[in-house]
Amino acid sequence: MSTVNPQPLWEPTAERIAEARITRFQAWTAEHHGAPADGGYAALHRWSVEELETFWKAVTEWFDIRFTTPYERVLGDRSMPGARWFPGATLNYAEHALRAADSRADEPALLHVDETHDPRPVTWSELRRQVGSLAAELRALGVRPGDRVSGYLPNIPEAVVALLATAAVGGVWTSCAPDFGARSVLDRFQQVEPVVLFTVDGYRYGGKEHDRRGIVAELRRELPTLRAVVHIPLLGTDAPDGALEWSALTAADTAPVFEQVPFDHPLWVLYSSGTTGLPKAIVQSQGGILVEHLKQLGLHCDLGPEDRFFWYTSTGWMMWNFLVSGLLTGTTVVLYDGSPGHPDTGAQWRIAERTGATLYGTSAAYVMACRKAGVHPSRDHDLSAVKCVATTGSPLPPDGFRWLHDEVRHDLWIASVSGGTDVCSCFAGAVPTLPVHVGELQAPCLGTDLQSWDPAGKPLTDEVGELVVTNPMPSMPIRFWNDPDGSRYHDSYFDTYPGVWRHGDWITLTSRGSVVIHGRSDSTLNRQGVRMGSADIYEAVERLPEIRESLVVGIEQPDGGYWMPLFVHLAPGATLDDELTDRIRKTIRTQLSPRHVPDEIIEVPGIPHTLTGKRIEVPVKRLLQGTPLEKAVNPGSIDNLDLLAHYQELARTRP
Repeated sequence: MSTVNPQPLWEPTAERIAEARITRFQAWTAEHHGAPADGGYAALHRWSVEELETFWKAVTEWFDIRFTTPYERVLGDRSMPGARWFPGATLNYAEHALRAADSRADEPALLHVDETHDPRPVTWSELRRQVGSLAAELRALGVRPGDRVSGYLPNIPEAVVALLATAAVGGVWTSCAPDFGARSVLDRFQQVEPVVLFTVDGYRYGGKEHDRRGIVAELRRELPTLRAVVHIPLLGTDAPDGALEWSALTAADTAPVFEQVPFDHPLWVLYSSGTTGLPKAIVQSQGGILVEHLKQLGLHCDLGPEDRFFWYTSTGWMMWNFLVSGLLTGTTVVLYDGSPGHPDTGAQWRIAERTGATLYGTSAAYVMACRKAGVHPSRDHDLSAVKCVATTGSPLPPDGFRWLHDEVRHDLWIASVSGGTDVCSCFAGAVPTLPVHVGELQAPCLGTDLQSWDPAGKPLTDEVGELVVTNPMPSMPIRFWNDPDGSRYHDSYFDTYPGVWRHGDWITLTSRGSVVIHGRSDSTLNRQGVRMGSADIYEAVERLPEIRESLVVGIEQPDGGYWMPLFVHLAPGATLDDELTDRIRKTIRTQLSPRHVPDEIIEVPGIPHTLTGKRIEVPVKRLLQGTPLEKAVNPGSIDNLDLLAHYQELARTRP
């Protein structure tokens, strides 16, 4: 990668830098904790990783975190895995999420939007009242600290209330979206043995109603630990036998009682995609999430009481948990329940307009779909309130940056961010005081010692290497569920570089401090010793109007050879003829590398994804290597299992 300093696509004005919360935080930490007053973000970041304990102490003070019992020290043990944060401290996540109700009772905490695109507010006082009522009912049902409470729910206010009420009583929340089938849900919930299940009768998506009562009945049969099922009649049906009514549990005018729990008490369980086995059940703590999300949302995303925070997500993706944490900063959170493209591709822009979103988050795939569909957001919508468009899920290609700049606003802050379910946060991404360069994340996040390493553990600059984090983050998992000796946790992140978190992404740290994500390192393309991330291939190939989506894998052959096929899902009306094949090859040869021109280009009816929308490269690679379908992939983790039959058949018939 070139170390030349190109012209940035966007730079914050001096006024914007001065007003950013991170600027005020730096001045305050310089005065109170010895942080560097000069040198901008780079100096602050260096201090935050070199003086890790002082930095996190400063975060708790800046955001006025309420410890009901004080901590003995910031970091009791910094070894990874096993770091112990703020030992001795007690607190409650939900208490902090509802603090704005004291001063802004009648302002909206939530704006709920469905496919009608009409926002409906839930005030801070109403949210607090419902959480208080439901928390009292959960206690009456016998829910105690550490008990698991599950939700089979769409992105609706009831899901937020259920999460906060669970946290208030010290329970452990876990959720799946209602488009997950029964097997996918059971693969997750059976691991944690919930005592309560919140569920809808169905959901609306793409202009249609989807009845889920049969799935709910199966979940009830297959989850023997359930003591109660709570029915939310989204489609207007009556509660099934033995289920409790949501309205009855949330009717009382009861102030919430917040259980004060240890800093490392479990808050929720998130799940990995589980493409090749049971999903990892990732446990994160009340305190760890609280301080990490306050840092991320309050400093990096620059959110505060005057903001409206909209991220397109479902309850089955960590971004939903991240979105709910917007409440910690007093921000109004926008919940959209519906299809991202209904009634047309521009739907999310319409929601951003109707809700007055100041930070709008979406997927890189949606941005590129809008570009291909000829959507013109600023022409068709009033997006003057939007200060930042953030993307995640996959790297935002350079053309995505340019399209947002040209089609939304020239002074738009574009924040491509990268992190993971594993930490429910970002390793690198948004910094409101730094310029944005095309195709790059602005910088590593505060307190995150993000590095790029070669196989020997040597740090790299301006070269592709493994994404590693060399010091602990508070939101790293406290453990995996059903992993009593910690071996699965250790093997997931720490088996390559002992004591150092290896995430499984290829990245470049540039000499000017920005970050480029190249895709997953376990699906890296390695031709004659030259490594390239799959994301680079997709970015080049999917510029071609005929290509709707693509998938590339590199497969080591028994004879020492290397087969690299490129699978393409064509746009309607396109044909994979010699002319298009030649253009694809030329595009990769000239824009990327002659070594990474695919050996074959194969048309497929679609590209398989995880349930959270990520292309599944490794399972496809395993299928093509001859691994049986049932061993190559967990069927419950895939959005369209039928698509895998084409790859399986190719493996069978290929000489």
